[in-house]
Amino acid sequence: MADLLNVNTASTESRNEGAGLTDQEAKALAFTIAEAADDRKAADIKILKVSEVSYLADYFVVVTGFSNVQVRAIARSVENAVSERWQRKPINTEGTAEGRWVLQDYGEVIVHIFLPREREYYDLEAFWGHAEVVEFISNPVGSEFRNPLQ
Repeated sequence: MADLLNVNTASTESRNEGAGLTDQEAKALAFTIAEAADDRKAADIKILKVSEVSYLADYFVVVTGFSNVQVRAIARSVENAVSERWQRKPINTEGTAEGRWVLQDYGEVIVHIFLPREREYYDLEAFWGHAEVVEFISNPVGSEFRNPLQ
């Protein structure tokens, strides 16, 4: 799993070529991702604004699933929501087969979906502890989509 920490140069090049998203749009994309994870009962959802401390992305969304099946379901939910709302596919996805740590790279936003043991071991929140934490509040079942741009 340590290979997931390596930077994919193709995704970095792609990120730098296009116009990209504004910070507000990237934040809205991060919220779309967090909400999709929340829909699949992901736990401990954190949005980190890493744009000031990293060139990798503007935001990280870090979540926990409690089984390999749930981790993969969260990843599918994220991919479907981003495809539907943003017409985007991940630049790269890794770890789906194992279902212990799935990484999805959307350019401005990178998603980390962990099993509890992997999340504790890699401890991305501590590694990126100097990044701003963006508040995300889980939606009660059946409530409407939140848009941080409004």
